[in-house]
Amino acid sequence: MEQVTIGMIGGGTVGSGVYNALKLNRALMERRLGIKINLLKIAVKAFDEPRPYPIPRGLLTTNWREVVEDPRVQIIIELVGGTTIARDIILTALKLGKPVITANKALLSAYGEELFSAAATNNANIYYEASVAGGIPIIKAIREAFVGNRITHIYGIVNGTCNYILTKMKEEGSDFAQVLEQAQKQGYAEAEPSLDVDGWDSMHKIGILASLAHGFWVSPEKIFVEGIRPVSLMDIRFAEQLGYTIKLLGIVKQIDSTASKGKSSRIQVSVYPALIPSSHVLARINDIFNAVFVRGNIVGETLFFGRGAGKDATASAVLSDIADAALDLKYETKSRLRPFVSHEKNGEIVPIGEVKSQYYIRLAVVDKPGVLAKISTIFGDSKISIASVIQPESRETEIVPLIMMIHSAPNSAMEKALSKIEKLPVVKSKPVMLRVENF
Repeated sequence: MEQVTIGMIGGGTVGSGVYNALKLNRALMERRLGIKINLLKIAVKAFDEPRPYPIPRGLLTTNWREVVEDPRVQIIIELVGGTTIARDIILTALKLGKPVITANKALLSAYGEELFSAAATNNANIYYEASVAGGIPIIKAIREAFVGNRITHIYGIVNGTCNYILTKMKEEGSDFAQVLEQAQKQGYAEAEPSLDVDGWDSMHKIGILASLAHGFWVSPEKIFVEGIRPVSLMDIRFAEQLGYTIKLLGIVKQIDSTASKGKSSRIQVSVYPALIPSSHVLARINDIFNAVFVRGNIVGETLFFGRGAGKDATASAVLSDIADAALDLKYETKSRLRPFVSHEKNGEIVPIGEVKSQYYIRLAVVDKPGVLAKISTIFGDSKISIASVIQPESRETEIVPLIMMIHSAPNSAMEKALSKIEKLPVVKSKPVMLRVENF
C-alpha cells in the first residue's frame, strides 16, 4: 500500500482533535483510500500547552519550519489560526510545491486571492473544507457536486454563537446581555465576543462561499456586515407575532446575471440579522448548529445542516481534506478540480444601498393622534410602501412601540427615510430596522 506523510502546524483544541480523530479512524481511512497515512510531526506553541487530547511528546516540535521544510513531509495541515504566521506557513509550503490543508477562514478571507495564486503558480493545492461550517461538507458540495449549476442564492446560518443567543432569547424570554453571559459561561462565546456577535466571523465564511460560487474573489471590504447587538427581545416577540423568526444570515444573491457595463455577474454579499418565515426549515435551526441553504439553477433548493464548529466537527472536515490530498498525490492530479477557479473575473458586488429588501421597522413614539400619519407621509414621499402596522395600546406610558412591515425598497431609500423619521419630535429613540428574507 502506498503511503503519504503529513506534517501539522497547531496542536491545540483543533489540532489535537485532528490527531485524535486520525488515531481513531486511520485504519478505516487507509482501507477506503488504499493509502497509508503517516503523521510524522506536529509543531506547537509549547510542549505543555493544555489540549483536549494528549499528543505523544515524540511527535512535537516548537519550530514550524522543521515540519514544513522536512523533505519527507508531503502534505501540510495549518491549524494555528490568525493571519500572520499562518500566512507565512502556507506560502512557504506552497513554494515547496506541497499541498496545504487549512481551517483558517480569517486568513482565506483576507489573503485568499494571494494564496490561491501562489498555489496555482507552484502547481500545488489548497484544501479548505474546515474553514466554513465545520463538519458540514459545503465547500466540496459547491465546488464539486454543483459544478454544473449556476448558484443563484446562498443563505447561511454559519455562526453557532449568534444562533445560540437568538435561540435562547426566543425560548427563554431573556434579553441579549443575559444570554450572552450565559453563552460565555458555557464556552459558546468568547470573553471578547465581537468577532461572533458583530458578524465578522460570518463575514469571513460567507465571503469564501461567495467567491467559490461566483468565480471572482470577494474582498471583505465590500461585504456589508451587521451583527445581532441591535436585536431586542421585543423584536423577537413582534417577529414571532408576525410569523417570523430572527436569524443572523450570511447572504449571497445573484442580482443580475446579464452582462451590464462590462460586468458578467452582479451579486449581493451581506451579513445581517433577518426575519425569516417561521415555517421555513432555516427557522428551525437552533442552538449552536449551522445550516447552509443553496439554490442552483438546475438542482433547485438544497440544505446542509450540522455542527459548524468544535474540535470534532472541524477534525471531520480536515480528515476529508487529507483523503482528497492523498488521492490527488497518489494519482498525480494536483489540479483534478482546482480549489478556486476565476471564471468570472469581471463580477461585481452590489453596494448595500442598491439592494432591495422588505423590512421590519420598530419605532418608539409618543402615543398620541397623528403620529402614524406623519411617519407615513415621510415614507410616501420616499416612494416606500407600508405593508402592515402594529401599534400596541399602553395605559402605563406615553412612549409606545410602533411596528411597521415595509414592502420591497432600496436600502438607501430606507436609510434616508428613517433618518428623517428619527428627527421627528414624536420619535424618541433611534429606529430599529431589520431586513426580511422570504426566500
